[in-house]
Amino acid sequence: MSKELSKTLWRTLLPLLLGAAVAAWLVWRDVDADTLRGIVFDRRTAAGLLLAALSVFGRDFGLSWRFHTIAGGDLSWKRAFRTDIMCAFTSAITPSVVGGSALAIFYLNREGIKVGRATSLTLTTLFLDELFFVVFCPLITLFIPWDDLFGMPASDDSGEQIFFGSIKIVFWLVYTGICIWTAILYMAIIGKPDATKRLLYSIARLRVLKRFRGNLESVAENMSETSAWVKGRGMRWWLKVFISTTLSWFSRHFVVNSLFWAFVPSCSGVLVFARQFVVWVVLMVSPTPGGSGISEWLFANYYGDIIGDIGIAAVLALVWRCFSYYIYLVAGCLLLPSYFGQSKTSRK
Repeated sequence: MSKELSKTLWRTLLPLLLGAAVAAWLVWRDVDADTLRGIVFDRRTAAGLLLAALSVFGRDFGLSWRFHTIAGGDLSWKRAFRTDIMCAFTSAITPSVVGGSALAIFYLNREGIKVGRATSLTLTTLFLDELFFVVFCPLITLFIPWDDLFGMPASDDSGEQIFFGSIKIVFWLVYTGICIWTAILYMAIIGKPDATKRLLYSIARLRVLKRFRGNLESVAENMSETSAWVKGRGMRWWLKVFISTTLSWFSRHFVVNSLFWAFVPSCSGVLVFARQFVVWVVLMVSPTPGGSGISEWLFANYYGDIIGDIGIAAVLALVWRCFSYYIYLVAGCLLLPSYFGQSKTSRK
């Protein structure tokens, strides 16, 4: 076993143990015999779980389609799908605040894409993901009352008030950061690439940033190359990559809708879908690998007020993580040996 493979497998244990510990705590705290008796497994439940599985497929199809499209035919569907799974696996074992998508450069390079072009492709996908939230989050807040979207405490309990109030504050702070970062990417890639490059070089020359000069200049060059690469791409190309991005994120949200339809169909599907935007934005600043532990806790408490039973919310949180998280840990671990054991040439 290679050193890189061994190290990655060991890193996989941390989110597994952390997630298992929080899951056990949630079950111990909120789930009792009455909760389990209240969960009915019938045809509707089976259909809902099947829809959740189809939504997972939609998520991966959308991202694979995007990789296949932006690579301009140099990445087959099979290799695009493999890159998508490995990116999801890396995101699952790295803190959300760090982000696992940066390693897409490495995975694309392993699939035969040159480093410079792989960097351009990765920056483009990053811009598209951020643009998705910039576009759709305001639409969600326009059509869903804020009290419903961000949750209302079921009582005058100060802990609940602090929790729901914090959700709103964190959401808007992170969303503001997303808007700023998206604007920077837009200016660097599409709007004013030359001016952005000069600005980054000027910043790199500051004495206080001398230590980071090489990194800043590298970022400037990468953004400039990305701008040259996307220049001249027609509206049809941009439409395809944005539709594939939207398909992927909507499918990711529909996993939760499918689970609610299966277990608590009385809840508003529109509200369940809208709250997923809040969940994913808040989880962008999670310090734990793949949001492990925090995701389960956030989901159970955030959706508990519309379910009316924190125990059922805890069970749904665990099922949701199986579909949206643990499945990629397993898939990534299965791909790792062959992925690191073959050269780029032999895989091509």
